[in-house]
Amino acid sequence: MSEPLACPHCATRYPLEERFCAECGMPLTYAGEVGAEQEASDTQQRARKIKPQYSRGDLRRVATGRQQPEAEFIQMLLLEEGVPSTLRRSAGFDVPDMLAAGPRDVLVAESGLEVARQVLLQSDIEVHEPGPVREDGRDGPAPGMLLAGVLVGAGVVAFLIWLSGVV
Repeated sequence: MSEPLACPHCATRYPLEERFCAECGMPLTYAGEVGAEQEASDTQQRARKIKPQYSRGDLRRVATGRQQPEAEFIQMLLLEEGVPSTLRRSAGFDVPDMLAAGPRDVLVAESGLEVARQVLLQSDIEVHEPGPVREDGRDGPAPGMLLAGVLVGAGVVAFLIWLSGVV
């Protein structure tokens, strides 16, 4: 008789009538029939390729695909080297979510950033070079610096208007 349940902690096998492990008290999980090989789904096969050391840290943009299929192609290249990635719609493009149109940013964890850049450079794909790193770890201008630039610009415009009124 096969025992399709197993303890996730100690791996002791049990019949379907049991609910908890007699040894450690953990709830039992379905482990399938003894000796039966289960085919791994596409998601499981992709997850097995991921190297955990490349999945730590904040997400950073490493590349941008012009369309969703191009960004997914970049994702698959990275996955072949064990680097997990995710996609997000690039800022500033108002296209309905259901459409694959519009650029997509490819994001990887900080620990996999250098490996991802090397993979993309070998594939002749344009790598996003981050700007100055802010205190919060993101690239691009800090909000305070952006506000200061806008205020200085407004001051120059106001001065020019005042100067044209005086003359």
